[in-house]
Amino acid sequence: MTAATSSPTDVRELATQTGNVKSFAESALEAGGGLLRLAPCWVPRSFLQPGLRLKLDPNDTYAFGLNRGGIDERWFASTTEAMNDNRTDDEGLSYVVHDGQRATLRDVVAELGATAVGEDIWSKYSRWPVYSKFFDNMGPIPHHMHQNAEQAAKVNNQEGKPESYYFPPQHNPVGNNFPYTFMGLNPGTTKAQVRKCLEDWNKGDNGILDISQAYRLKPGTGWLIPPCVLHAPGSLCTYEPQWGSDVFGMYQSLVEGREVPWALLVKDVPEEYHQDIDYIVDQLDWDRNVDPDFKKNNYLEPIVDSEDESHVDKWIVYGNIDGTQYFSAKELTVHPGKSVTIKDKGASGVITVQGEGKANDMGISSPSMIGFHELTSDEFYISAATAQAGVTYTNTSDVEPLVMLRYFGPAVNEHAPKHPGSA
Repeated sequence: MTAATSSPTDVRELATQTGNVKSFAESALEAGGGLLRLAPCWVPRSFLQPGLRLKLDPNDTYAFGLNRGGIDERWFASTTEAMNDNRTDDEGLSYVVHDGQRATLRDVVAELGATAVGEDIWSKYSRWPVYSKFFDNMGPIPHHMHQNAEQAAKVNNQEGKPESYYFPPQHNPVGNNFPYTFMGLNPGTTKAQVRKCLEDWNKGDNGILDISQAYRLKPGTGWLIPPCVLHAPGSLCTYEPQWGSDVFGMYQSLVEGREVPWALLVKDVPEEYHQDIDYIVDQLDWDRNVDPDFKKNNYLEPIVDSEDESHVDKWIVYGNIDGTQYFSAKELTVHPGKSVTIKDKGASGVITVQGEGKANDMGISSPSMIGFHELTSDEFYISAATAQAGVTYTNTSDVEPLVMLRYFGPAVNEHAPKHPGSA
């Protein structure tokens, strides 16, 4: 099997190859009335087993090639590359599609600047610094952490990765093998215990879950996951607004009988520390990992922001991490046959998870199945000015709700509800 590219092949002309990105970006934004249509962006993971709830055609689960692993992630409005071994050049990058052409959202944002992401984000980051994804696995994945900004910068000037979870009911008709997530470490755990787990790496199961606690996952709820906090995501399909980075370190040696290589523990550790267990243990935010109020400080229940006979708009990700709002997210439901105009403080990436209708004049619908190279009408990006002016959502069905998830960039929604763990 020949490894696939991650871009949509039925949109033949690549705007960057014609030197036409600026005019393409402006034309696409104008045609969409401030909205950009995005193609599905699929990402494989060689060390995981797909959960088969992404609506991807089962025949395409291994579209990148069996050696690359199955596709268990779909990334939304992403300008961040997936840091997989043997990855394609555009892996993890979303494409804007318009009038038979395509260009990466990263290139489009570079041309449109503040028009796309807003003045504050553009002046501080000069890019769209966040992304979200569906993360879908049959069983649990290894207990791991994501480095903070200081740690990640030591390896190829990467960035740290705070992230968040929401479990959309539409993508969780079944819980698969293990709908529980181990998070943090048991209160009272010592660094010496974690060190012993790493020393026992090649003996089989290194026992790191013996010193952690699992939480049952509930569709329609979520979690905040700060950097340097251990977590072993369970088997619900998860919507994950997060910072634009793909750094991680796996601290568990065996998962469901599958080996986790030491290389995945030290992937984003400076080479001189690849065998330095003390350095690896010290990457962990100890206070957060052994927090006796871990659930209170990290668990998220949806909070209604606005509601009437036409719609309900809920906060699903909110709160700060170390005093910063890195991202936030909302779930909008438009009732059958109704319309509502929603104004947001800034740009967002949107995925439609149920129903059909319109966003302004753009048709939107949630597909039942998607071929690897097929385009869809379920994903789009809302530019900053358009979000502030308001987008009118219309549910064209008489019977089914229209449901969309949208995530926002840093500090856009500082008026959002606070969270007990916000510091």
